[in-house]
Amino acid sequence: MTRRAAPTFTLPPWLAHALRAQRGPVPWSAVTRGALAAGPLLLAAVLVDRVSLGVVAAIAAMLAGINDRPGSRRVSVKRLGVPALAGACGMFVGTYTGDHLGAVPLTLLLTCLGLFAGGISAVGPVASGAGTQLLVAAAIGAGMPLPESGWQRVLAYLAGAAWLLALRLALPTPGSLAGDFRFDGERDAVAGVYDAVAELLDAVGTDRATARRAALTAALDHAQDALTGPRLRRYASSSAERRLHAQYAAALPLAEAATALAWAGEAASARASEGPRRLAAAVRDNTHTGPLPAPSRSAPALRALDDALLHAAEAFDRGKGDSDLHTRRRTAKDLLRSVFGAGGREYGLRVALCFGASAGIAQALHHARWYGEHEHWYWLPATAVFLVKPDLGPLASRVLCRAAGTVLGALLFAGFAAVLPRPEGLIALVALSGALIPVATRHFAAQTAVVTVLVLALVMVGGEPQASLSRIGETLLACAIVLVVGHLPMPGQRGGGVRARLAAASRAAHAYLAHVLSEGEAGAGADARVESDADPDADHDSDGDHAPQGHPAASADRALRWTLRREAYRALAEARTAIALASAELPALARHAEGAHELADALERLVDTTTACAVHLDDTGRLTPHHTQRLAELLDELATGRQRMGLHQPELPIAV
Repeated sequence: MTRRAAPTFTLPPWLAHALRAQRGPVPWSAVTRGALAAGPLLLAAVLVDRVSLGVVAAIAAMLAGINDRPGSRRVSVKRLGVPALAGACGMFVGTYTGDHLGAVPLTLLLTCLGLFAGGISAVGPVASGAGTQLLVAAAIGAGMPLPESGWQRVLAYLAGAAWLLALRLALPTPGSLAGDFRFDGERDAVAGVYDAVAELLDAVGTDRATARRAALTAALDHAQDALTGPRLRRYASSSAERRLHAQYAAALPLAEAATALAWAGEAASARASEGPRRLAAAVRDNTHTGPLPAPSRSAPALRALDDALLHAAEAFDRGKGDSDLHTRRRTAKDLLRSVFGAGGREYGLRVALCFGASAGIAQALHHARWYGEHEHWYWLPATAVFLVKPDLGPLASRVLCRAAGTVLGALLFAGFAAVLPRPEGLIALVALSGALIPVATRHFAAQTAVVTVLVLALVMVGGEPQASLSRIGETLLACAIVLVVGHLPMPGQRGGGVRARLAAASRAAHAYLAHVLSEGEAGAGADARVESDADPDADHDSDGDHAPQGHPAASADRALRWTLRREAYRALAEARTAIALASAELPALARHAEGAHELADALERLVDTTTACAVHLDDTGRLTPHHTQRLAELLDELATGRQRMGLHQPELPIAV
């Protein structure tokens, strides 16, 4: 008699997500910046008797600290600066409208502001951070009565954010102490690409290859972002920067060849990964590569890998090469498509409803004296802004984390407030909370608890009495509002964010495929002309090295091909992130993402196959029947998947 296996219990996705936390080493440099940001600003304001302005500056520094994620200094300028400017605009609008408008027109104006901020948040992470700070600062400006005028509050807000940004740019980081101060994260990011290439080569022919290819995409995205900024422009301005650009660009053909090998599924020799690892060490140590082992040249992808290694060695040793980051500015049409597309419209409507409803209810409770001695009503709409953000996880997960974090933070602050001296003890608590934010961002509940303690300490220093209980009540009310609005039916199809990301990934994949196929047609034409002029009795090498490596068509605008490839993989990674979040929602919302995983898988296979086709075309000038058959099968599969998801069918200008 066989024993029946015991049933395994698995948590529902939304609850599993709420219990999951990110891991990694403590970012001590960010912790130091957090300790030196809000606390010292508040202390300086207390010493000069401008406490209310110090509270505004400290809030701005706190919000900038939430956006202070790992990355290079160049990335931080945009990641911290753009949301800070949006927050200053929100502070200006909120202050003047809060002073001159009644409850009803103010609620309508804030609702429209929420619609605008929600729409632009669909553009990308920086735009999402800008939309969040715009609304939070508007709520604070309208709901926190201060004696200073609007322009003074705006300057204080900008000063607080600028102080943290100055700390980010001026203080050394662990990565910059060992080498050039200018490159605190860039070298590690570029070296990580070569390490990811080596790991993919080691995984070729195993079931780990797909995960390693996805890790290579993430490494390329990170390096591309790290090298993009106000000082590392498209055309670098110093020899060190140009060298780093060239080292990044030299990794692209290596990544292409490694992806083609993974697609073929034929395991490479162990020495194939030694070269990329030596290149990674050379980037980190800013040294020459030395001799590199050459892999076998028995297949097109291996020959491409060998050629890429030789090209990389030349770029490293001479310090010259292609310094293009292979990025393109998004056009106005692309931005408008994101804002007014299905994802932007759906998110904008939800943000507008949540922000407007919470602002209206907060004012009603305020005028009904529900707040008692508390004059500030900004907490409810500001909480709703964070809760409605899909960046922070599935709806049910972030509501649960926000409620638990607020209760914990409020209770902790009540205990601290009972024993700490004022104001020096509360200022120290603000500094401690600022230092904990970079660590607490790994889990939304922990981040909420730390931010709750910090804000309650700030407003108490500003003269507001203990507000722990009212903050808990307002947070639970905001959770209820967002849960209701999040499940309301909206005009058009649900799951607009997922569909928008999938549509963008589909367009990028087809643009990449169309370019590779057009290169193939040009190469085939060049081959025909060369063969017609050649001696028909001449012998040709059997290993394929004679094929169009030297033809003009074979090297036709590979930079554009690599740019399109980067865009395709980046768009696909963004789509997968959106799908993972949507799939972890409650069943009523998760069902709108059904079929999205399958479509993303097919798109990934199409981009991988296109990469393999590009490498093969470089080597031989023509595709094999296996390549064309695989492309046709994938295009048919994608057409079916897009029809099921209700997506538009892109057209290929060239037939497969």
